[in-house]
Parts: sequence; C-alpha cells; structure tokens
Amino acid sequence: MRPKLVVMVKEPRPGRVKTRLGREIGMVPAAWWFRRQVRSLLARVEDPRWDLVLAVSPDREGLMSRIWPAHLPRMPQGKGGLGDRMGRVFLSLPPGPVCIIGADIPGVGKPQIARAFAALGRHEAVFGAAPDGGYWLVGLKRVRAVPSGLFRNVRWSTEHALADTLRAFERDRVALTDTLRDVDTAADLSAARQP
Repeated sequence: MRPKLVVMVKEPRPGRVKTRLGREIGMVPAAWWFRRQVRSLLARVEDPRWDLVLAVSPDREGLMSRIWPAHLPRMPQGKGGLGDRMGRVFLSLPPGPVCIIGADIPGVGKPQIARAFAALGRHEAVFGAAPDGGYWLVGLKRVRAVPSGLFRNVRWSTEHALADTLRAFERDRVALTDTLRDVDTAADLSAARQP
C-alpha cells in the first residue's frame, strides 16, 4: 500500500490549458508557462517515498504524449468535470493513501507532500488549502470506501470550493496542511514570482 501522488495534467496546448490565465497574458504564453511549470513541479515532487502518477487529459493524446517524462505511469482523467475526474482517480487506484494535486502550484515540493501523507496516518482525509478558498491538494487514506458524493455540489473556481468539499467529511477526521497558491490569473502569476 505505497502512497501515490497523482498530478492532474493537461496537454499544454494554447487555448486548451490555463485559459483564465491565457485571457490575461495570451494563450501561447499561458501554455508555455504551464509546460515549464509542470516539468519543474514533477522534478520537485518525485521521491522514492511515494509513487508519482500522471492523470492526463485529453485521455488518448495525454497517454501517448512525449511532453511528459516517459518513466512516469499515466492514467486517463476521463470525461466530466473536475470532481468527476478526481473521484475517478480515487476509485481506480489500488487501496492505500492517495494525494491528488494540480500542476499549477509553484510553491509545492517534497516537504509539503510528505506532510500531507504524514497527516493521512492520523486522519481519513487531508486538504491543502489555497488562499482563494479552493485547495491545491486533496488526499484520502482509502482504507474505507471513498465517501459517495465527495465532490458533488462543489462550486469550483470559487471561494467556496474547500468548504463545499469538506461537507462530505462531516464524521471523518480531516487534516489541513500547507496553504499554497495556485496560478489561475496574471495576479497569481505575479505573486508566485515574488520571493
């Protein structure tokens, strides 16, 4: 039951990835930023303490892509919204701790991932909050069934995303770990570049 860290990635094609950011800085610069960011993130989080897996989109193109490191296993995200795709990841992997992160978090590294997995030793779930009310990490111990409706009625891309998701865990023990910023807008990108 080795821990698994799953990074949700999209093919870095202009107009198909980081579109909110692209509307502000241009679709080509946003796609290039994402491509460099993902490569840097994968290098920072790969560690022998956990298995690193890519959940790719679009499914067929992502599974065959030469953009991502060839040695990393890949799984398709599948169809549906973000909650559907993350739920599918939790349900499809073998039992054991799983943390899912987005690929647009410049501040994440091995220490933050290690703290999240450590929290799952004492808790059923762990979340890494984002300053905007969302979250950059969700992890489940997965020794019991994944809660049904885990991501149902979540108002994604709003300040309510974390609170909405936490409602599915009323009786379970939940840990909060590091707060990190993801990059959705030019202001986020500017803040991420500051020391």
